[in-house]
Amino acid sequence: MKIAIVYDVPYPWHVGGIEAMHYNAAVELAKKHEVHFFTTKWPGMNDEFVHKGIHYHATHETNQEKIYRHGRRSIREAALFNSSIIKLFGYNFDVVLTDYFPMLHLPLVKLYCKSRGAKLIIAVAEYWDVEYWRKYLGGASWPVASAFSASAIKGADAYVTISSTTMQKMAEAGIGKDKINIFAPVIDIKDFRGALRKKSKHLKQIVFSGRMIKEKRIDKWLNAVKQANRIGAGAKGIIIGSGPEKPMLIAMSKRIGIERSIEFMDFYKDKRKFYDLLKSSSLLLNMSEREGLSIICIEAAVLGIPVLLPSYSPIPEEVKEMCVVKDEKDIPSEIKSIMHSRDIGSFVKNRKNLKRYLVSETNMFYSRLFKDIGAKH
Repeated sequence: MKIAIVYDVPYPWHVGGIEAMHYNAAVELAKKHEVHFFTTKWPGMNDEFVHKGIHYHATHETNQEKIYRHGRRSIREAALFNSSIIKLFGYNFDVVLTDYFPMLHLPLVKLYCKSRGAKLIIAVAEYWDVEYWRKYLGGASWPVASAFSASAIKGADAYVTISSTTMQKMAEAGIGKDKINIFAPVIDIKDFRGALRKKSKHLKQIVFSGRMIKEKRIDKWLNAVKQANRIGAGAKGIIIGSGPEKPMLIAMSKRIGIERSIEFMDFYKDKRKFYDLLKSSSLLLNMSEREGLSIICIEAAVLGIPVLLPSYSPIPEEVKEMCVVKDEKDIPSEIKSIMHSRDIGSFVKNRKNLKRYLVSETNMFYSRLFKDIGAKH
């Protein structure tokens, strides 16, 4: 089958979660199909080349500074990307897989599919409703942008989203749930083999890893560790990451008297070393009040390490089902229970849910989806 993937930001020339998912899917699909990736041209890229079995078509030169302006995606760059993918019409594809973003390209992609009889699949990581557009743009332009995006997303043969949370928002916008599928290829099990082979003794360590921003509520994380140790957990807290809140959090750990049991670390350059540390720990604690998917929680589940979440957590239900979820007031006592358990693996539930996130499931997932939408072989 001939498949076109259309997305303006290519991994690994630009690193990001959504970019990595599209790349993972493309690499796996290229093992069984002819895959062409239509994208922008970033520094270090050629116009036409093959990488990991994927045929890249890179037009319109861009970079980080151009594609993001004033903290937002550039409308000009989105329009230029749209004009560059006219190249699509020089090929005949059976399926076109594109992303909801940057939106301006969707009418042209739909025109291509209609004129060539190709099936269209739109990937949606997050759906922007009216209220989101109002906050994002403000002024007089947001109603036009909101109306355009609501219209542009409709008309696909199928949709692939990363979570039930986004699925619900799409359904509320009028897209049939029967057309929406949950799949996010973010976990390559090969990356975990070293850590999985080790029979580590689980140290009394609580881990956080992520950007140190207010929404992550690391202040609550520190207080939970303090309260847990006060009732006898005997835990060491490890905070991995960087961000604007770091100086305040270091000062807070001293102010509340737990600096000796807290270690601040930078992000690991080699993620396998991070997996080794996580595998030797007792649990991952995530107190964030803003999350889309939380890949770190999925990674912990792969390693058999419990993830503890407050009941207010916005993490999708299919991820929560693998975690321990407690009222915020009960978090310290649950930390102690996990720390003192002889079988911390028993706190990791519903590991069958991991199939939604394994890169190795890509071809099986898309084979079913292609069959469901009647894509020709």
